Formats: sequence, C-alpha cells, structure tokens
Amino acid sequence: MSRVPLPHAFLDVPLAHRALHDRAQGRIENSAGAIAAAVAAGYGIEIDLQLSSDGLAMVFHDEKLDRLTLEQGPVAARTADELGRIRLADSTDTIPTLPQVLALVGGKVPLLIEIKDQSLSMGPTDGRLETATALALDGYPGPVAVMSFNPTVIHHMARLAPHVPRGITTSAYDPADWAPLSEAICNRLREIPDYDATGASFVSHEASDLSRPRLNELKAMGAAILCWTIRSPDQEAQARRFADNVTFEGYRSAFPA
Repeated sequence: MSRVPLPHAFLDVPLAHRALHDRAQGRIENSAGAIAAAVAAGYGIEIDLQLSSDGLAMVFHDEKLDRLTLEQGPVAARTADELGRIRLADSTDTIPTLPQVLALVGGKVPLLIEIKDQSLSMGPTDGRLETATALALDGYPGPVAVMSFNPTVIHHMARLAPHVPRGITTSAYDPADWAPLSEAICNRLREIPDYDATGASFVSHEASDLSRPRLNELKAMGAAILCWTIRSPDQEAQARRFADNVTFEGYRSAFPA
C-alpha cells in the first residue's frame, strides 16, 4: 500500500493537544475558542472525532458527554443538530462538527485529526465515522493528516481518502491502563504491527515510551515520530531528543523560538 508523506508543516510547529484549551479562560478541549486561539498563536492543532447518531463527524474527545458538558450519555445517541446545541462546560461554545472546524482553521495551520475508535475494542468498525471524515476532508486546502489507535480505522481511511496522510496513534499499552482491552490485544498493538499494512507514514506515540526499539526501526524506515502528551517545557526538551514533534497542553510551547 502506498504511503502519503506527512507534510513538513507538521514538524515545523508544535501541535496543541485538543487545540489550545484553557478551561479557566473558557476555552474547552476541541472547542471553537481553543481552535481559534491555536490558530492565532500559530500552533498546529490536534483534534478528536466522535460520531453523531445521524452520521456526522463531531469534534469531541470523549465517548460520553458527562465530563465536558452538563448533559449525560453517549455522544453517538444524539444527532449533530442536538450536539451542536449542547454548551460545553464553563464556556459559551458548543460542540462543533468537523466541517465547522475545517472552515475555522482554513488551512492556516496544520491539523492532525484523531479518529476515535467506535468499536471500543480496537476491532472492526462499520466505517461510518471514517466515511464522514473523508467526505468532510474532500477538497480541504490545508495541511491535514488523520490517525487512530485502531488500525482498522486507518485501513478504512486508506480506502476512502488515499491522498490524505495517515498514521497510527500508539502507546506502551500497559493493560492496567487500557482495560477492558485484553492483554493479548495490548501485546499485539504495542509493537505497532500494522504500520506497513495501513500505508502509514507516521506514528504519534506515548511520550513516556519513546525509548521503545520498534520506534527506532520505524524512524530508520522514514517514519515521522510524533508524541503525546507533553505537559511542560522539560518534558518537551526530553521528548525532542528523539521525536520529530510534540503534542502539548497545559503550557505554551516556545519551539521554534
């Protein structure tokens, strides 16, 4: 399967994790306010996608509404119109769709899109969120790439949007942190076995696990190595000894000077 190289823009500026959020300032994760702040600061942006009940890609991290809104229950149980009327906690923003975010970013900074696993088991998916993502990205003019922890999602994206750079979000996969995933699934995914089969050109790996030998192998093959989630300048300096770029939150990265 052919690879689409990750544009160099993704290595030039740090990536704001779930955009440049600051709840104390009313900028919630993945919100329009956080995205606008990241664009204004010149940072790249990482966002997350979940699926509405009527098949639209929504920019929201969690499977449930409970943590980030005053509503409760699964995101997937609400229509896009219903979700778009739900106000984010401590904010005037509501939950945006991917097309709304693409219009807001407008190609001004690189946009890294994590497609959340809809199977909840790193297994086969029905392709609905992937289809919605590909449709939204069709014709988007700016630097954009997609990734997922679930390699099946990236297989779908290779078929639906072969021109869009794609990668795998990766981890140390400690089973204690990934319950209810089985230890066998964790053991398999830990070694990033699907990199070639998905035509990936990058990984975004857990920052505390950057010494993993498999990452050296991938880097030697030409893979771009991103990492998540950096929360201090000291962590950033340590991560940059190996990683090509960082995804950060809770402070303002000063790189590049």
